[in-house]
Amino acid sequence: MTPPTDTPDSSGASATAGTAAPAGPRDARGWLREHSEIGVGLLLLALGVLVLTDALTMSVDLTQRGPVGPRTVPVVVGTGLLVVAVLLTLDVLRGGRGEAEGGEDIDLAEPSDWRTVLLLAGVFLANAVLIGPLGFPISGALLFWGSAYALGSRHHDRDPLIAAGLSLLTYFVFNNLLGVPLPGGPLMGVL
Repeated sequence: MTPPTDTPDSSGASATAGTAAPAGPRDARGWLREHSEIGVGLLLLALGVLVLTDALTMSVDLTQRGPVGPRTVPVVVGTGLLVVAVLLTLDVLRGGRGEAEGGEDIDLAEPSDWRTVLLLAGVFLANAVLIGPLGFPISGALLFWGSAYALGSRHHDRDPLIAAGLSLLTYFVFNNLLGVPLPGGPLMGVL
């Protein structure tokens, strides 16, 4: 048996053959940096557990049960989140990497468009405040029209009509077809 010899490594420093370099905090940080997508997998796992826990502890009245009850969609979504979390983590551990944003059609040097973000946030907050007193048909029309305006549409003659049509269609689908009551507001007697 021959004793270990000092051999130069790629950086020119000598390392003793047959011994491994100690893994320190720098190595752990480097590994975490290279596998940062695992954080997304952990977030999806936590969301999946939260959704499934909420769905399975939901109290359901006997009259609400049927072939597809109120638990069905949350259980499917929660299970899907868990499956995606596991598959993403396995892919990252096997060496898979996400695409860099350079391939997208955005200019990373441009600043964020805070005007649009603030307009959309204002429209959503206004909808939350107005849905009770005005009802969904009116507040929904304001939501759809305001969102279109915030995103750049300037067709002042047709956008309000499309928004009102979408709002009424959404109201009827949820209220009459799906059985999810939405506040009608002053239009309750008319609709």
